[in-house]
Amino acid sequence: MQTPGITVDGNDPIATSLQPAELAALNPETFTPPTQEHPTISIEYCDRCRWQPRAQWLLTELLLTFPPPTIQSIALVPRNQEATAGRFRVWLYDAATTAPKLLWDRKIEGGFPEAKHLKQRVRDAIAPGMSLGHSDK
Repeated sequence: MQTPGITVDGNDPIATSLQPAELAALNPETFTPPTQEHPTISIEYCDRCRWQPRAQWLLTELLLTFPPPTIQSIALVPRNQEATAGRFRVWLYDAATTAPKLLWDRKIEGGFPEAKHLKQRVRDAIAPGMSLGHSDK
């Protein structure tokens, strides 16, 4: 049996041992992409400044504090144009508003966000009654 997108030949013991339903589950033509759910966060950073590790660390901190469905996804957006030099911004996209909300801008705030302060801003925007434990002190 041939399933579009999957090649099965007699030399592949794994592929030849699959049942038709299993082959269909591996067919990319049957895949559906995830929908864009809200709220989501984008961390926009200057890639030339080598700020990816900092962006990744904040992504991890936010996802650990606000697991889905509180935050549905976080995107890292590297920038490397002259106009975006030195940029580090955190944006919130919420279904309740049409425009994204700027939560942090490194140049406006005078530096990078501490995880505690960024968590408080995210909480205040999407889950005002949520306790952050030690990050509230």
